[in-house]
Amino acid sequence: MAGDLDNAPTAAELVAAYAAGTLSPVEATAAALGAIQDRDADYNAFVLVDPERALADARAAERRWRAGAPAGPLDGVPMSIKDLFLTRGWPTLRGSRRVDPAQPWDVDSPVAARLREGGLVPVGKTSTPEMGWKGVCDNPLTGVTRNPWDTSRTSGGSSGGSAVAVAAGMGPLSVGTDGGGSIRIPAAFCGVVGFKPTHGRVSQYPLSALAVLAHAGPMARTVQDVALLLDALAPPDHRDPYALAPHDGPYARALDLDVRGVTAAFSADFGYVDVHPEVAAAVAAAVAALEGEGVRVEAADPGFPDPLPAFTVLWCTGAAKWRDALGTLDGVDPGLRAVIERGLGHSAGDYLAAEAERLALSVRMGEFHTRHDVLITPTVPIPAFEAGHDVPPGSGLSDWAEWTPFTYPFNMTHQPAISVPVGFTSDGLPIGLQIVGPRHAEPLVLAVAHAVERTRPAEARVSARPKPAAAAQ
Repeated sequence: MAGDLDNAPTAAELVAAYAAGTLSPVEATAAALGAIQDRDADYNAFVLVDPERALADARAAERRWRAGAPAGPLDGVPMSIKDLFLTRGWPTLRGSRRVDPAQPWDVDSPVAARLREGGLVPVGKTSTPEMGWKGVCDNPLTGVTRNPWDTSRTSGGSSGGSAVAVAAGMGPLSVGTDGGGSIRIPAAFCGVVGFKPTHGRVSQYPLSALAVLAHAGPMARTVQDVALLLDALAPPDHRDPYALAPHDGPYARALDLDVRGVTAAFSADFGYVDVHPEVAAAVAAAVAALEGEGVRVEAADPGFPDPLPAFTVLWCTGAAKWRDALGTLDGVDPGLRAVIERGLGHSAGDYLAAEAERLALSVRMGEFHTRHDVLITPTVPIPAFEAGHDVPPGSGLSDWAEWTPFTYPFNMTHQPAISVPVGFTSDGLPIGLQIVGPRHAEPLVLAVAHAVERTRPAEARVSARPKPAAAAQ
């Protein structure tokens, strides 16, 4: 399994094999570890791998399956976790030289706690830009994470390591964070599924400095796997004051929902975004195919002006709080340092004005969804660009958020939003489509995403798998 990307099983396939007795969690975990050893030198997705602990967890899961008492629907599935989540026994360095690794590391975040309770097998931690501050994935501590479809290109970020781990067959599942697109951007660039659920659906602790924007959520190769992992992650944790009440019933059931009659607004460009023609064509084709599933599609923009100025104030003032964690800014990513210093220059009035705009945008989108069940857009208007840059070289842009205008508005509004792969550019780079629903409408978003997945032509499916690194260069 470790050497054959085309045969890398999904999480659903793994648990079916465990139940049938044709595969064990130990074998699956060993295969994931072998894939990391074989491939990650090309991609730099992992910042920590712990084979001894992973195999011990897998052996415990194997015993539970043999006894007919798995801990949960994903018991024994190998996976990864972004290095922003506290994970007991492992350092959480957040891509920074300023975080001291010599700490007890004896607390689990809610995400890590839910994974343990469900019997999943974390094999290691994945890369992030320093403190998760931007939409690409490089940091002063571990360097650049590269796209498995073309290692000269960025993986996207900030959950870039997680997206690469999933795309390259180094475990079928991962968990990322998303404060302005950080799950959906790398999902689109790497050709996987990434879901930012409603704010508070996946509990967090300690709260991000970007708490008003920050979400956590699942990443996988299929919508089914994303739904299964969301079920494992969603039980609330008392340490998160934003945590939502438990959902009624498994999210995995959403894949069985009938989408006939669902109304979808399709906004190709929000009325102000310049979209790469190959991205625009692939998304439009996927939307047309969705109509064949009975979804009623109407071209409609949400009608808001670009909220980037307000988002930037919220982002920078939140980032300024990282100064406390970092202490000195010596050795910090220069871009992060600039964001922190910019945030320190904002007044309380600036923050409150941006928060008022965020709330007004939420009201506008609430009204929009009284007329349209979901909103469909491109996930990112461009394909993955050269690795090692915060913005596309030669673009004239100055900030990462300028090239991802479809993602950050829905962090401001706290809505669920998912990226689903729908094809490739002529250069072989993945393209993602975004589905946005009303707050708390995760089942609807998953159902429509699953319909998109069903209608993709075979050549657009992630099952094609990335090219070997040598061929991609």
